[in-house]
Amino acid sequence: MNRRRLGLLGALLLATACAPNKPTTPGASVTALPMAPVVGPTRIVVQYPAQDAVIEARDSTFLLGSVGTGDASLTINGQPVKVWPNGAWLAWIPLPPPDSAGLPMVTPAAPETFTLRLEARSPRDSSTLLLKVRRSSPWRPDSAGPYIDLTSFVPSGVAWVPAWEGLRLQVRGAPGARGTLILGDGVIVPLAEERGGDEVPPGIRAFDRDTTNLRQATRSSRYVGVIRGRPLGDPLGPMLDPAGPSPTPGSWARVRLEWPSGTLETAWPLRLALTDTMPQVVRLDDDPAHAGGSDSITVGRAAPGGTYYWFFPTGTRSIADRRQNGDIRLRLSAGTYAWVSLADVQALPPGTWPPLGRVGSMTASAASDRATVRIPVGAPVPFHLSEADRTVTLEFYGAVADIDWTRYSPGDTLIRRIDWRQDGDVVRIDVELARPLYGYRARWDGSDLLLELRRAPVIDRSAPLEGRRIALDPGHPPGGATGPTGLREAEANLAIALQLQRLLQAAGATVIMTRSADVPLDLGPRITLAESSEADVLVSIHNNALPDGVNPFTNNGTSVFYNHAASLPLARAVQRGLVRQLGLRDLGVARGDLALVRPTWQPSILTEGLYMIVPEQEAALRSSEGQQRYAQGVLDGLRTWFLEIARQEM
Repeated sequence: MNRRRLGLLGALLLATACAPNKPTTPGASVTALPMAPVVGPTRIVVQYPAQDAVIEARDSTFLLGSVGTGDASLTINGQPVKVWPNGAWLAWIPLPPPDSAGLPMVTPAAPETFTLRLEARSPRDSSTLLLKVRRSSPWRPDSAGPYIDLTSFVPSGVAWVPAWEGLRLQVRGAPGARGTLILGDGVIVPLAEERGGDEVPPGIRAFDRDTTNLRQATRSSRYVGVIRGRPLGDPLGPMLDPAGPSPTPGSWARVRLEWPSGTLETAWPLRLALTDTMPQVVRLDDDPAHAGGSDSITVGRAAPGGTYYWFFPTGTRSIADRRQNGDIRLRLSAGTYAWVSLADVQALPPGTWPPLGRVGSMTASAASDRATVRIPVGAPVPFHLSEADRTVTLEFYGAVADIDWTRYSPGDTLIRRIDWRQDGDVVRIDVELARPLYGYRARWDGSDLLLELRRAPVIDRSAPLEGRRIALDPGHPPGGATGPTGLREAEANLAIALQLQRLLQAAGATVIMTRSADVPLDLGPRITLAESSEADVLVSIHNNALPDGVNPFTNNGTSVFYNHAASLPLARAVQRGLVRQLGLRDLGVARGDLALVRPTWQPSILTEGLYMIVPEQEAALRSSEGQQRYAQGVLDGLRTWFLEIARQEM
C-alpha cells in the first residue's frame, strides 16, 4: 500500500516488544523464518520519519530503522528500544501535549519541532544521531477556557452557490457559547451549538483495531448556521473562472462566540458569490490539453474531496450550478448532485440548453464471451452503474424513457430479464442475470450506450487454472513503503509476483505482468493492460504500512481489498489462502477506493500480505521462502475461487 506517513516524536516511553501474532491455522508464521544475524559497524539509520519531516498524530506514533548490527543496543532519549538480529528496530512512542493547548485563537501555526537523541552501542563501537521532527496542527482543545479553532472553518476560501440554496457554515470552539455570524451589512445570523465537534483521524478509523481509540472525548462544539441569497466578501468573477484578486482587509463576515467568561470574535475567511439563474452547461474532459495518457474518465464524488462514486466518460454533458474552491457541483437530476474537479470542466457557450436524454428501445446481443445491451440515449447524459449479485443497474440522469420494446438475443443464457422505470427525471434500467455477475463495463458508441456483460470463463474442475489469463500487478513504484533495513515495497512486490508467475504458469495459466522490472509505472497503464488483454482476473500485489499515530505492534496482519461486489468472493478466497500460508493475524477483507480494484471488466483485488515496517515481516519478504509462501497463498485462493466458478456453472 502507498505508505501514509509513518511518524514519531516526543518525550518518550518506548514499546520494546511486539504483541505476538498467533497463526490462525496449523502452519507456522512467516515471522518464525530464520533471520540471518548481521554483525558489522554500528550506524544508526532512520527509515521513517525523515529528518525535519512533518508527522500527523495526536497521542502516539512510531519510527523505524536499523543500527547496522544485531548485537547493538539502542536508546531514544535514554529509553531502550528492541534491536532484532539483523539490526532492525521499531519503536512506538507517546507524544507530549502540544505547547499551544488552550490558546484563545487557534491558528494554523508552524509545526512544533522536537529533537530526539538516538544512541546505539555494540561491543565494538557506538553511534549517535539527533533527529528533528515536526508535528502538524499541534493544537488540541482543552478545558482551559474559551477558544475558536481558526483551522476549522467550513467552508472557507471561495464558493459560488445558487441564490435559492442555503449554505451551511460551521466552526469549532469551546462548548457553551452563544454564536453569531455578522455579515458585512450588519445582518446577524445565529449559530446553533452542536456538541461533539472533535473528529477521529481517518488513519485511526481505517487501521486501528483498538475500538477504544474510536471513542473521541468531546472537548469542543460545532457552531452551525445557514445563510441564503447573500454574497460574502469582495465580489468574485464567473464561477468557472479563477477567483480573482485577493480580498481587501475588512471584507470578511465575522464570527462571534460569547461565553459567560468572555467573548471572542474573528473573521470568517470565505468569499461567496451567487450563481446566475441561467443554467451553465458544461462538458467533461479529463485531458483538455490533449496531452494523452488519461483514462478519459472524470470521477464524481458525493462531497468535495469525498470517495469516488461516479465515473463520467469524456464528452459527458451536465449542468454546473455550484463551486467550492477547485470543485464544481453538477446537477445530475432534480435530487442528485456530483462534485468533479474544476480542471475537468469545460464551459459550453452561453445559451447552450441542458442535455436531455431520451432512452429508446433496447436490443441485447450475444457473443461467446459477453452479452451486450445497446441502449439509444440521444445525448451523452451522465449515468451511473451499480451492481448486485445477479443484477446490473443503469441510471440515466436528466432523461426520459421512450422504450417501446426490449429485444433479447435468441438462446442467450446470461441475461434473464431487462426491466426499466422512470423516477422523476431519472431512467433506471435493471438487467437481471441468470448467474452471478462476473464483469461488466459501459461505453458510448455515438449516442448509444453499450452495456457489456462478461460471461464467466469455462473452468476445468480437474485443472482450474488451466488456460486462465491472470493479470499480475506488482504494486509500485512510484511510491510504496520502506522497511527498517531499507527494503522497498516495490522490490518485495515484484519478487512475490515473479514467484507467483512461475507457479501460475506451471498450473497452465497465462500471466500478464504489468511490470517485470523495478521500473516506475503509473496506475492507468496497469489497468489498461489488464482490460485490453482480456484478463480473467486482476491481482495487485502489495505489502502494508500504517499512518502516523497507529500502533504497528497491535495493528499488523494480512488483508485483501476489493471494490466491486463481484470481486468479494475472490477477495475472501485469496485472504484465506494468504492467512493459511503466512500465519499472521487475519485482518479480514475490506472494500477500498483503490485504483487497481476499481476496474469492473474482471474481478480485481489488491493483497496486503505482510507489513513492511515490522522487522520480522520485512525479513520474511527478503527471503525466498517468505516470498514463495506469499505467492502460494494467492495461488491457493485463485484455485479455490475458480473451482467455485466451475460449481456455479453446473
